[in-house]
Amino acid sequence: MTISKEAPISLKIPLNNMENIIEVNKLKYKYDRDSEDYILDDLTFQVKQGEWLSIVGHNGSGKSTTVRLLDGLLEAESGEIKIAGEQLTAENVWEKRRHIGMVFQNPDNQFVGATVEDDVAFGLENQGLDYAVMAERVQEALELVGMQDFKNREPARLSGGQKQRVAIAGVVALRPDIIILDEATSMLDPEGRLELIQTVKTIKDSNRLTVISITHDLDEIALSDRVLVLKKGRVESSAAPRELFSRPDLEDLGLDQPFVNQVKSALSQSGFALPDGYLTEKELQEQLWALL
Repeated sequence: MTISKEAPISLKIPLNNMENIIEVNKLKYKYDRDSEDYILDDLTFQVKQGEWLSIVGHNGSGKSTTVRLLDGLLEAESGEIKIAGEQLTAENVWEKRRHIGMVFQNPDNQFVGATVEDDVAFGLENQGLDYAVMAERVQEALELVGMQDFKNREPARLSGGQKQRVAIAGVVALRPDIIILDEATSMLDPEGRLELIQTVKTIKDSNRLTVISITHDLDEIALSDRVLVLKKGRVESSAAPRELFSRPDLEDLGLDQPFVNQVKSALSQSGFALPDGYLTEKELQEQLWALL
């Protein structure tokens, strides 16, 4: 399914491209107040405006807890979160939430409307927008994700990929500055997963949105600008996808080896002299042509 229109989205936060839209400093959080074990332990990182940041790590490393703290769904025991230079507090949490849109793993949990169109309009109705403005935004958002022909369908009758597209449309219609994908592609097949993340990337690049993605999917990681590895509630590393895929310990981080790495390993064992480090499929093809 293709995107038929790239409607402009007005950003709420005026920032320069190189400025940090999110700053996290020494966050501490634990679910059990009586426990000595912290889910997040002095977590510190930054996200630049317009960046796609993937956050990876084993289950229990603190990934989902982190984004719930960013959206104000949880409150840290200590530490600081800044959104566009302003500290997140109990007093401004509702205002800051308007800058962030979240898409969860199971889209069924986000549907409230009887039709696709009603569902995308739900958040706008809560903001009290004029009907004409609301109708325009709904149409633009559905066109952005290629779901304009399904606006009168019941959400329950859509496929998994279509449901996630509608969930993203509902977020995009609110015109946030930041979109958080919390394992949003994990329930889709590989083809639907790739279509969805490419759709998000198109929206991001066209509108200077910031994307934070909690994921184990290698294609999703490959499309990001930077990857943050969490381990025991702390940042283990921060690197470009190519650097991450060059690591020999990906399984220890809860990630599969990319298919190209598997092919390269098998070829090396068969006597092909290939360069060290990660190669894309195209680069591997070029190396094989040169060798043959």
